Amino acid sequence: MADITRRLGWRHLRSAPTAHIRHHNRGRLAHDGRGLSFWYRSLSAALSEVPVDDRELAMAFHARTADFQDVTVQATVTYRISDPAQAADRLDFSVDPDTGGWRGAPLEQIATLLTETAQQHTLDVLARTPLSVALVDGVAAVRDRVAAGLAAEPRLPATGIDVVAVRVVAIRPEAEVERALRTPAREQIQQEADRATYERRAVAVERERAIAENELASQIELARREEQLVDQRGTNARREAEEKAVADGVRAKAEAARTVQLARAEAEAARESGAARAEAQASWLRVHAEVAPATLHALAATQLAAHLPRIESLTLSPDVLTGLLARLGRPESGSGA
Repeated sequence: MADITRRLGWRHLRSAPTAHIRHHNRGRLAHDGRGLSFWYRSLSAALSEVPVDDRELAMAFHARTADFQDVTVQATVTYRISDPAQAADRLDFSVDPDTGGWRGAPLEQIATLLTETAQQHTLDVLARTPLSVALVDGVAAVRDRVAAGLAAEPRLPATGIDVVAVRVVAIRPEAEVERALRTPAREQIQQEADRATYERRAVAVERERAIAENELASQIELARREEQLVDQRGTNARREAEEKAVADGVRAKAEAARTVQLARAEAEAARESGAARAEAQASWLRVHAEVAPATLHALAATQLAAHLPRIESLTLSPDVLTGLLARLGRPESGSGA
């Protein structure tokens, strides 16, 4: 909307660059263009403001498919006014010279024209299309048909309107029908999920069986090896016992031979020792036989004295001394006689 300023009965208009202003003064065109700024008198001025920027028009309407199902179509049409003068001639874009506001509703008229035209072509397409096809391929078909229909609509060029783009956002059935349509897909998804679960369980069972078989095989192999170990241990024990018996026999024979040799050596030593003692005794006896009795008595006394305990004092009576001397003297008298 243009900005209007009042000064002493005059009005000053300043418009935006996206607004086309047409100023008629007393029936003659005084100003015509975008972004204008000028003074005028409100009593003699006729003003029109035509927007020339791109406008988005969102629309939603109901349609019926070939199988008599109601659907809701959501679409957006982008348009612009390419010929402001022609649009101002066909539609009421006049503004109040005092306030700058539109006297009518020209944009609503354009929206009605575009919506009804798009709806007409949409109904024509969907009326020949089943619901299942419309939900799958209906968006592209409706978009192409609406774009072609708006381009071929003669009222739009006559009004100075160009359609820039057509977009169909969605085609949706009623809530109950949509839930019914979702049910098979959900059931199929659930079946796929159940099948995946069963397959996963089957794989898990198969893996558990393989693990159990591996464990059983391992136990069997372990038992077999334990049996081999027991047999080997028995063989080793028997071999060890046999070797020990052989070794004990060898050791016993060696001990017996050693004992015999020791006995023989001891016997030989005893014989030699006995012979030596006998020879020494014989020699001793021969020596004593050849010695005088008095000498033997003295040796005996010496030996006796060597084996007697320590004598602190000895007392000899005359009788003992006389008899001893007599006895000592007898051999000499006998030998002299």
